[in-house]
Amino acid sequence: MKGALIGCGFFAQNQLNAWRDIDGVEIVALCDQDTQRLSTSASTFGIARTYTDAREMFGDGGFDFVDIVTTVGSHRALVELAASHGVHIICQKPFAATLDDGQAMVGAVRAAGKTLMVHENFRWQSPIQAAMKAVNSGAIGEPFFCRVSFRSGYDVFSGQPYLAEGERFIIEDLGIHILDIARAFLGDVDHLAATTRRINQSIKGEDVATMLLKHRNGATSVVDCSYATRRSPETFPQTLLEIDGHEGTLRLDAGYRLTLQGKTEKIVDVSPPLLPWAERPWHNIQESVRTIQQHFVDCLNAGTTPETSGEDNLKTLALVEAAYRSAKEGQTVKLSDR
Repeated sequence: MKGALIGCGFFAQNQLNAWRDIDGVEIVALCDQDTQRLSTSASTFGIARTYTDAREMFGDGGFDFVDIVTTVGSHRALVELAASHGVHIICQKPFAATLDDGQAMVGAVRAAGKTLMVHENFRWQSPIQAAMKAVNSGAIGEPFFCRVSFRSGYDVFSGQPYLAEGERFIIEDLGIHILDIARAFLGDVDHLAATTRRINQSIKGEDVATMLLKHRNGATSVVDCSYATRRSPETFPQTLLEIDGHEGTLRLDAGYRLTLQGKTEKIVDVSPPLLPWAERPWHNIQESVRTIQQHFVDCLNAGTTPETSGEDNLKTLALVEAAYRSAKEGQTVKLSDR
């Protein structure tokens, strides 16, 4: 299976390393408008074909899928271009700038008869997967409450300076992951209420957000995220969980410690492995990149729909839009109100 990758920036290096790990896959072409980044990535990963124009790359063809690792403003044009050339697509989050764009992208790929998956990798982190396996096995009974929390003071702007420039920040960049985890555990959402704040005055967007979700099955979740939290030890990039069920509770605490409490108590170390090319503290996210990309390949081989398909991710994107609307208007948003 041959692939191409568009966007050779900071996070794309994780994708390129992960593709190299996956049997039966070869990235044969790279595209980036920054010639220095393009040349460095091509040299590092031994990729001969390089382009600064995506249309030229698609015109030359010779690949089965494309991995789009650019910022959100370019996603619709690139997804529609890929669909018009009949290749499968994995696209970085946030998937689309608007729900209308996202729906158009899903429609274009569906019309082309190809697979579209969103690189929504947080639910694929091995500690989250371990917690999900426990909940799905019935270990705590039916869940009725969940708190998903990501609070850190880590300097994400040094590696991704563009994050400081957008009018939207933490919900669009990080909260989208945490909202997706809440959906993965408790299902789709009826109502959402949110508050936001900007603590770091050197950035343009919000860096603290708290969201209250009422799920269609009657369960409630609290989703909170912050890049203004000073804590020691620093827990970046760990997502912490508390889930209450009718027969017990589950906690995923700092240090990748999973606790199940019911008639008995069970404590498990669910620390992610440190891949040869990974580095702490990013290794949790880096491992999930390989896992989600393997899932994409497995789905292409089996002809099945990816768990984080474009169509599924529209539901998470709708939560992001609802959160910004709620915070702006100071009211609860019903998801069907759009």
